[in-house]
Amino acid sequence: MSETKQFTIELEQLQGYVFKVSFDLGGVDDLLVDEPAPLGQGRGPNPSRLIAAAAANCLSASLLYCVSKNAPPAGSISATADCVLKRNAKGRLRIGRIAVRLKVAGELEQAVRMKRCLDLFEDFCVVTDSIRKGIPIGIEVKDHTGEVIHRNDD
Repeated sequence: MSETKQFTIELEQLQGYVFKVSFDLGGVDDLLVDEPAPLGQGRGPNPSRLIAAAAANCLSASLLYCVSKNAPPAGSISATADCVLKRNAKGRLRIGRIAVRLKVAGELEQAVRMKRCLDLFEDFCVVTDSIRKGIPIGIEVKDHTGEVIHRNDD
């Protein structure tokens, strides 16, 4: 059975490269994103850091859910994500690799489901599997009147 869900986030440029990200979740604070110096002011994480954080968080949550389901013990998992940036053939900076390290402790480490979950959890991580397989991105740019001036339906 195929299931489709959708969500929308909104970004608003505040100044320079600082953007306010608003989520479609009630009660969730806005997030500032920015580029590091010298391009931006580093007032928030940049997109590459958000991708690394998303992968590490998704893997952590997937493992946590698999092992402990609805009652995850607090403080039982932590993660580190190392992101390697490299230039492609055109000299453009790209994410070359993300290395995520998870550390489990306490009840989670000792859980009887841990061994089985280590074989399963990556497959349930929406973000990591999507990044690995590549995500098509459609792009549309409109002018102030709403006329489309650029479209890429990749």
